Parts: sequence; C-alpha cells; structure tokens
Amino acid sequence: MFQNIQIEGDLPTINDLDYKRIQQSYLMVILLNFFVVFTLCIGGLSVALFRSDTPFIMEFKWNFLQIALLFFFFLLMARIIGFSKRKYAIRERDISYKEGVFWTSITTVPFCRIQHVELNEAPVSRLFKLATLNIYTAGDSASDLKIKGLKKEEALRIKEFITSHINGE
Repeated sequence: MFQNIQIEGDLPTINDLDYKRIQQSYLMVILLNFFVVFTLCIGGLSVALFRSDTPFIMEFKWNFLQIALLFFFFLLMARIIGFSKRKYAIRERDISYKEGVFWTSITTVPFCRIQHVELNEAPVSRLFKLATLNIYTAGDSASDLKIKGLKKEEALRIKEFITSHINGE
C-alpha cells in the first residue's frame, strides 16, 4: 500500500552548510574583464557622440557620457558585491553553489546525476592560476553547474573526488 506521510518542519536547510568562498584573486579576473569591456564601450560611445553632427546629440553628449559612466559604476559595484556572495560546498553525495546579490540562487547537484566534470581555464584566469569547474548532468549539452574562480589544484581535486564518486569507487 502506498503511503506519503508528512515530514515535520525541523529539517536541516541547505543554508546550514559551511560554504567556502571562491579565491580572492578571482575578483581581479572579474575586474580586468569588466574594465576591458568598459573601455571598449565608453571609447566607442565617446567616438560616436563626439563625431556626431546631430544638434540634439551635440547638446547632450556630456549628459549621455555621464549616464553611461554612472551605469558602468553601478555594474561595477554589483560585480564586486556579487563576488563576495559566490560560495560552494561539497558533501558526501552532492555539491552546492550559492550566488547572487538581489536574487540569490543555490544550485545543488547530487553526484548520482552527474554525467561528467570538466575543467576550463580562461586566458585571464590562467594568469592567476584559476580554473572553472563545469558539472554536467544528463539531458542537456550546457553545464548544469559552473563554479568559476577556483584554484586550479583545488578544482582538480574536486573533479577527481566527484569523478571517483560517479564511477562508484
């Protein structure tokens, strides 16, 4: 006979985990990438604004530039604050990743659902000896969990740990 008995509300929560922060040097990677994009965007906007002959643009070009700079400042602050919210935890049977400033998301992937694990190094991250751990589950070609900013050695240890669990060792 099928039963579905109610469970009491005193269950442990995922927030009770002891999350580890990603490497502090990953903030430099975020900032370098941000400033490359920032320089290209502001440079392109400046050229477009200052070469324009349109009276409206000529009159308000400094205002447009100030608004763009203010927008990029808020994006920069969001990146810096968001960096401090990136954390991960590994348990016996799963891995969890927590991120987000305004909208917090916690992703937990049980080892029994993992198909394979990949380690990637972006060019800027490689300068800081950092790597990204991509965890794939069945049914999709995109990674289900991506943890950026891990020390390469630690990412390799985590990958080996997960791989040994999914291979039944």
